[in-house]
Amino acid sequence: MFDGLRLSRWSSVHWATSGVQLVLLAIAAQTHSRLGWLVCIALLAAISLVAWASAYRRRRAITDTPTAKVATAAQGYAELTGTGRPLDGLPIVAPGRHVPCLWFRYLVEERNHKREWTEVQRSESEGSFILDDGTGQCLIDPAGAEIVTRHKETTVADDTRTTLWLLLNGDPLYAIGDFRTVTGLSGELDPNADVRDLLAEWKKDPAALARRFDLNGDGTIDEQEWLLARQAAKREVARNHDALRAAPDIHLLARPADGRLFLVSNLSEAKLARRYGLWCLFHLALFFAAVAGLPWLWAEGAPL
Repeated sequence: MFDGLRLSRWSSVHWATSGVQLVLLAIAAQTHSRLGWLVCIALLAAISLVAWASAYRRRRAITDTPTAKVATAAQGYAELTGTGRPLDGLPIVAPGRHVPCLWFRYLVEERNHKREWTEVQRSESEGSFILDDGTGQCLIDPAGAEIVTRHKETTVADDTRTTLWLLLNGDPLYAIGDFRTVTGLSGELDPNADVRDLLAEWKKDPAALARRFDLNGDGTIDEQEWLLARQAAKREVARNHDALRAAPDIHLLARPADGRLFLVSNLSEAKLARRYGLWCLFHLALFFAAVAGLPWLWAEGAPL
């Protein structure tokens, strides 16, 4: 069974941030210097404020961006919900458990002589997958995404710890990022240029060209035979262009170039907003507690 929660690279950073805050408090508790206390508490306030701002921006992006449908979503920053589907072809298979999935992150750690866990192997899938909301399908490129998943499994054997995070086939998906649609290419097609390129490609294999168009068998392509070759190239290019124009639109969701939140999760929008909201409250409470303690510490007669 997979359980637990993986709160993305961002939340890993925030857990680390919380660890730094605790270390600062521990250092302050052991110092006998008023200056030491002031420095630690000031740093605690600054770190808490930056962490709160980061969590707040993410919560605002989730709550303020309306959910769109794939078939009618406007180009640009968009929020989508649907069901996760794999692409056709070779499946993405998570290492260790060999589980077919949409995305995985795999971490192996070993316990050193100090009984501390150190990373020895890490891998993460880079293949795209599909979000299907019933009105259409959107290809999601996970490169640079914050992945938040409820599927997490940790196993410990002797001095080795293995952790696996997954997005599974059929998972409900929430995604927010840069939405783009690649439409028909009729406006970008140049038949004359494509005919020239195709004829140039044919000329690279004179034997095959002669088999097709040297009708009199004299070993050369005369003017009349070359005209037939050009007509055949035009027909082939026309068929290819017709196929391109008839191809369905391809919808893509990827990392925004302007640095805005790119998040993919199998948690609902409401749960994500609540979790980021709790991070906001946690860091804001630490900030105000630190700010409230600074004047007291600054007072000349304050006990340490």
